[in-house]
Amino acid sequence: MTGLTEMSVAAQSRLLRAGELSPVDLVEAHLARIEAVDDRLHAFILVTAEEARAAARAAEAEIRAGDWRGPLHGIAIGLKDIYSTKGIPTTAHSRLLRDNVPAEDAATVARLTAAGAISLGKLSTHEFAFGGPSPDLFSPPARNPWNPALQPGGSSSGSGVAVAAGMCAAAMGSDTGGSIRSPSGFCGLVGLKPTYGLVSRRGVLPLSWTLDHAGPMTWTAEDCAILMEVLAGHDPADPASVDGPVPDFMGAIGRPVAGLRIGIARSWHDGADPELVAAIERAAQVLADQGAVVEDVTLPDIMDFHAVGRIVILTEGFAIHQRHLRRQPEIYGALFRDRIRLGAFVSADEYVRTIRFRRTLVERMTAAMAPYDAVLTASHYGPPEPMDVAPVFPFFGKPYLTMPFNVTGQPAAAVPCGFYSSGMPMSMQVAAKPFADDVVLAIAHAYEVAAGDRVTRPQL
Repeated sequence: MTGLTEMSVAAQSRLLRAGELSPVDLVEAHLARIEAVDDRLHAFILVTAEEARAAARAAEAEIRAGDWRGPLHGIAIGLKDIYSTKGIPTTAHSRLLRDNVPAEDAATVARLTAAGAISLGKLSTHEFAFGGPSPDLFSPPARNPWNPALQPGGSSSGSGVAVAAGMCAAAMGSDTGGSIRSPSGFCGLVGLKPTYGLVSRRGVLPLSWTLDHAGPMTWTAEDCAILMEVLAGHDPADPASVDGPVPDFMGAIGRPVAGLRIGIARSWHDGADPELVAAIERAAQVLADQGAVVEDVTLPDIMDFHAVGRIVILTEGFAIHQRHLRRQPEIYGALFRDRIRLGAFVSADEYVRTIRFRRTLVERMTAAMAPYDAVLTASHYGPPEPMDVAPVFPFFGKPYLTMPFNVTGQPAAAVPCGFYSSGMPMSMQVAAKPFADDVVLAIAHAYEVAAGDRVTRPQL
């Protein structure tokens, strides 16, 4: 069967359930794809081929016996290497944890495994989801499959590369300031940062307790919904987990957008690439043509969100790593080490005032979005930088367009919206009110179907 690794999770799942495709053949196809292209892209830190083959054989027997666990049964996925995996190294792409072998799976990994998903291995990340793309680690940084000379975005870099290049059908990422949405945007994927507290972070190595989110990265919005059906839900062992209703993710797929009020945050697009701005305007018109009410919205100053997010990340990240930074700083890569050490200069008073100002920003965003079901913004200012351009302090430049929704905890997704004249994918950001993750995916899917641009894959 040709094009197997280019199929969506949903398409693969239909074939698996009908008995027209074996999980063994599907896993072998993805392993062959990894063998063919990953020496150029470096998406995987570790490929767990034998474990995946054993899981595929078990899935094949279960499905043949009528014990179908759901749409993820037999689907090949990848895990960002900050997700704890029982008996399998979890390194955070850092020499510090090179020999770290967890005793149990992260809560999300356990949920995916119980649903029948098959992990192919651990994916490249910026060191501890912050320092990268760094060339001085034990494994090379991932490269963009659309153009390997360019960055894939971070910190969930390997996750974005692996899914876009067909090395796995879906992957898990994490997002503290945009680390799901950034590589999803640069690699041409749908990447959802769920509402804070909706998906457990237990067993995911932390960067910032206040801002960390765990979520899926997939080829389509429907695939994202399939994963979220499994991932979402209360985990009493995660202090940030919310015990409340879970959105109907699959019910969102195909739901009409007519009547939805969608605001475009044009004021945030200052300095964005004109091609990208035009693409977002076209995307808004596609949604308006389907009956959505689209109009301009003024959101709070993005620099305020950026400042709060950066202070929180640096302070909490330094608190996590300060013992090792003081005793053996050389064990870290230069980019992570030099960036995170800034947190040492934030006083307790400054941190507390920042946390209190965060509450003010949440209130301002709530008020600004009150009339709207969702907002559209860019997820980047333009195409990715070359691989050899990695400033130590990239956050001293333009504010990250993704950061505001980490600060507020609202759901937000990167959604492909065409291609630059260079051939690189473009991406917009769709955000909604807390726990309206299904609205985000409904809008993403409606645009995706109408635009019809989920066909082109990177040519490798």
